[in-house]
Amino acid sequence: MPEVLVIDDHGTQLGVMPTHKAIAMAKDRGLDLVEVASTARPPVCKILDYGKLKYTKKKKSQEAKKKQVVVTVKEIQLRPRTEEHDLETKFRHISEFLLRGDKVKITVMFRGREVAYAQQGQNMLHRIIESVKEFAAPESNPKLEGRRMIMVLGPSKGASNYKKEPALVPLTEIQVKPLEGKLE
Repeated sequence: MPEVLVIDDHGTQLGVMPTHKAIAMAKDRGLDLVEVASTARPPVCKILDYGKLKYTKKKKSQEAKKKQVVVTVKEIQLRPRTEEHDLETKFRHISEFLLRGDKVKITVMFRGREVAYAQQGQNMLHRIIESVKEFAAPESNPKLEGRRMIMVLGPSKGASNYKKEPALVPLTEIQVKPLEGKLE
């Protein structure tokens, strides 16, 4: 590139000049000649401190990373015959994850002929939904996929302000709709 359009460190356009003259001008000022628009004809170059430019770009990217929210998905696995005490323990973990701001993927795994009792797994998942409805909402309703029933819960807006200790709703208090999907 024999000629470039030069902009100085104050933003003033110096005009089109030979590249070697632009480089010499930048060196006289103790700065660098940086190409900012290579596709333009002639290419646009700016006289500036390249080290300072790199530093400010790095700082901006660090600030952007600080503002990023990382949502993790935790997985809890259940079986249709999970006992009440074990279910309460799993529920305690689910509520901890949700109150912390994480999403929770709950999987009910069926073995052998247990898939015929998919309604039990659905009852279990609806019971969990009912128990966490104050601070979480289902992002996907329970779906039967092969030998697994999967549901994803996500924290709702007021999850971090939730004060009382969540408790698992007794099975007798919930009404469950019939299962959608096909059984294998």
